[in-house]
Amino acid sequence: MLFRQSLFQSVLDRLDTEEDVPEAEEAAHRIRGLNVSFAATVPGGETPETYRPDEAYRDNLGDPIIPAEPEPAPMPREPEPPVMPEHLARTSREEVAAELAITSDHAREALQEKRRRFARANHPDSVDALFREQATTRMTLANQLIDEAIRRLKR
Repeated sequence: MLFRQSLFQSVLDRLDTEEDVPEAEEAAHRIRGLNVSFAATVPGGETPETYRPDEAYRDNLGDPIIPAEPEPAPMPREPEPPVMPEHLARTSREEVAAELAITSDHAREALQEKRRRFARANHPDSVDALFREQATTRMTLANQLIDEAIRRLKR
């Protein structure tokens, strides 16, 4: 069959022979659709044709849910004003210097660590907008004090 025929021609011949197969043979090895469920019987011994899946769903729900009366919406409360952290009230140079506790024994790395630790607690971006001015003042003073201490180390 393949001798003296092109590949294309042999494929066409094969398709022609497959079309000649009777439908009864074809139906034996192909499933066109599922007309029944996979279960032969359902709870209660009913056949799949008489069984209604939506009823089983309702059976699993249990007692019907009775909607409760809606609760009245709570009255919107005015938000409480934020409380300023105690440390933000200390904005003098002496108070910030006492908090930093810089001594001549501190190395540059220790001073940089003090700056990072102070910034974590006092940075203006991490406090409420009402207290940003105090936080900015504290950060400015702390940066000045630490920069002065680093300059003194270089002498």
